[in-house]
Amino acid sequence: MKAVAVGGGHGTAVSLRALRRVCDDVTGVVSVADDGGSSGRLRAMLDVAAVGDLRKCLGALADPQNPLTQSFEHRFSVGELNGHTVGNLLLVGLIDATGNLEESVRAVAQVMGVKGTIVPASCEGVVLVATTEEGDRRGQTEVMRSSTIRRIRLEPANPAAPIVAVEAIERADLVLIGPGSLFTSVLAACVVPGITQALSGTRARKVYVANLRPQVPETEGFTLQDHVDALERHGVAPDVVLVDQRSLYATQPCSLEVHAADLSGRNGLVHDVQKLAEAVVAEVR
Repeated sequence: MKAVAVGGGHGTAVSLRALRRVCDDVTGVVSVADDGGSSGRLRAMLDVAAVGDLRKCLGALADPQNPLTQSFEHRFSVGELNGHTVGNLLLVGLIDATGNLEESVRAVAQVMGVKGTIVPASCEGVVLVATTEEGDRRGQTEVMRSSTIRRIRLEPANPAAPIVAVEAIERADLVLIGPGSLFTSVLAACVVPGITQALSGTRARKVYVANLRPQVPETEGFTLQDHVDALERHGVAPDVVLVDQRSLYATQPCSLEVHAADLSGRNGLVHDVQKLAEAVVAEVR
């Protein structure tokens, strides 16, 4: 089975770990719109794409015994390096040296023994812009602080999507959309025009994995239908929604087919990798 996970951050990393347990061919299509934390500082300093979400997703598919994998998430705590991770520094160093985002990610994946493919959603860094009731909010950090988001878009307006990402979605049997912050992770990847078109044209089963709880304030007060409406408003039309059976979304009405399953970890704060893998298998039977 060929499977693709689309989004960013911790949510897509969890999806990739789950898919790797049940699929031989796994691709992660990852947002590069982040502008906070270490990624944001490096982006401002070197004018490169945000690499934090790429780092997390590379780690999800990497060989756990590889020495680089074991140190990839190490975060410095002194001097000018304070807050930066080994992975972020390696990625931005390669990008700065080569000028090629895709090649840099491929090089790191090869060294780390990544089983699968990690590819940025766009060929260049992008800035996330949201239309809200208070006016436009620019940059992922500012967007995630708003509770009245209506639409999001990217600057530049028509960033190219890597051919590898488009082809992976087009030939996939299954596409997982999310979990993750609806606007600042999931849609930040999906609204790249080439990715939107590929999602629209693929014959894959498209499964939206809902968050376990609202993202405050980004989706505070959102119903499950509000999430689906936001996706569809941006040209993303899932076939089915997968929700945790204990979440508030499990009992809410929705215009799409909803499958509830035991998906959360012991603390109830994150999706459990094995449980999500089992739910994925059920979706393609």
